Order: sequence, then C-alpha cells, then structure tokens
Amino acid sequence: MSFGSLLYRYAAPARFHALAGPLARVLWALALLLGVAGLAVGFFIAPTDAQQGESYRILYLHVPVAWLSMLLYVVMAGWSAVGLAFNARLAFTLAQAIAPTGAMMTFLALWTGALWGQPTWGTWWVWDARLTSELILLLLYLGIIALHGAIDDPRRAARTTAVCALIGVVNVPIIYFSVMWWNTLHQGATINIGRASTIAPTMAWGLVLCTLGLWCHVGAVILMRARRLVLRQEGLRGARWVAQWRTA
Repeated sequence: MSFGSLLYRYAAPARFHALAGPLARVLWALALLLGVAGLAVGFFIAPTDAQQGESYRILYLHVPVAWLSMLLYVVMAGWSAVGLAFNARLAFTLAQAIAPTGAMMTFLALWTGALWGQPTWGTWWVWDARLTSELILLLLYLGIIALHGAIDDPRRAARTTAVCALIGVVNVPIIYFSVMWWNTLHQGATINIGRASTIAPTMAWGLVLCTLGLWCHVGAVILMRARRLVLRQEGLRGARWVAQWRTA
C-alpha cells in the first residue's frame, strides 16, 4: 500500500480516531526511553564544554525545542495547504492540533535561549536576528490560535487560519538562515548533514537522543489533541460512530 493510499484511507475521521490512540501510546513509550537516555548522556556522560562550562547543558533542551518550533510550523503550513487544496477536514484538524504545541516549543526555545544567553552573552535578551525572528514565530502561532477561536464558523475559521499559516511560513527560512545572512550573536549550527560535527561525539549523541525523544512526545501530544478535536467535531455533526464509541 502506497503512502498516498494509506493517507487517504486514514483520512476518514473514524479510522484516524481508532489509529491515533494506539500510535500515541507507542510514541509516548519511545519518548520516555529516548528522553531518559538522552538526558543521561547529556547530563552525566558528555564532557564539560571547554568554553561554556556546565551552562551549555541547557542546549539539550534548547536545541530540540528550537528545531521543533520551526519544523512544526512547516508541518502545520503543509497540512493547511492540503486542507485548502482538497477541502480535507482532517488536514485542517491536524493543523489546528499542531498550533498550541508549536507555540509551546517556540516559547521554550526563547526561554531556554535566555537561560543560556545570560551566562554566555551577559544578557537575557538582545534584538538579534535569530531571536527576533523566533519571537515573530511565537506571535504567528499565537495569532493563528486566537484567530481560529475568534471565528464562529468552524469551516471559515479553518480556511482563514490555513491561509495565515501559509503566509507566515516565509518566516521559517529567515529564522534558519539568519545566522548566515546577518552578523548575529547567535552561534551557527554545530550539527550539519553532510559536514563533520564540531562537538564531541557524546555531546552529539545526547542531543540526537533528546531530539528524537522530544519529537516522539510532541507527536503523541498532537495525535491526542487531534483525536479529541475529531471526536468533538464529528459529535457535533451527529456521526453515528461517535455515539457508538462513547457507549462502548
């Protein structure tokens, strides 16, 4: 079965609802295993950084949430595009489910960045290109959430916020390439595909494990939120399977 046919099969709300629960539980189990392993490597095995000392260990949270803040926005915009192109209710629902988690990841990226920046730069905040564009990303997430809640008609709310998400996606490459395009305080990437890492292998492994663990956790949270949204939406539509599921 191809990916396209699999996606089409589980676009049905009842099938998605049945799949999302077990899949989320698997992701949570993986998140626990990977997260514990990553934090153990990052905090107890990885060596102390020669320049930053122990303060660099906040990056085991900061880097994964910063990556996720951008990735989730791109995925949200992607589902928004699918929803607009094919009038797919589930695509709009997934985009709606992603927004709160994306906002949380962006807030954590800014907060942990401030915790790292104070001992490293001597200040909690600077109007640096990377930091400012990340703050704009948070405002985009919050604006989309607020706009969706302000529109009474669910279909119009979904389509309007989808258009806004697609417009705002232009900010993501600005965040990513800001350290290359402008002279910023924020350091460049230390892990690049196709180029040797500039950090110790144990540091890199800790970062990879923490990132995978957080991705699994975020995936589970989004699936469960989408599952609840589907249940509410289909319940309002009077879907028979919702009544059967609630009485089962």
